Amino acid sequence: MVADRLTELREELDGIDGRLLDIIRQRIECCVRIAHHKREHNVPMMQPHRIGIVQNRAAEYGSVHGIDQDFLRRLYTVIVDETCRVEDIVIADPTAC
Repeated sequence: MVADRLTELREELDGIDGRLLDIIRQRIECCVRIAHHKREHNVPMMQPHRIGIVQNRAAEYGSVHGIDQDFLRRLYTVIVDETCRVEDIVIADPTAC
């Protein structure tokens, strides 16, 4: 019975992970659209104030929901670093993505 419950919980976790990965993919796809817009309108890729807004919003979410704020800031640092990398590629070559 213990093993059955553990299997059920792991299946639940696998489903959550699948949704999380889908959301990350959707976020990157949105950033590609943002990069195309920035390129078309000559807007610089880097928007430092926006990074702070996103990280602070994540930290506030953590505070409300009992998730470590520093963890969420670090997580968003990784996510933002990747989306900036993708935006750089798109801005340099709009046919890349």
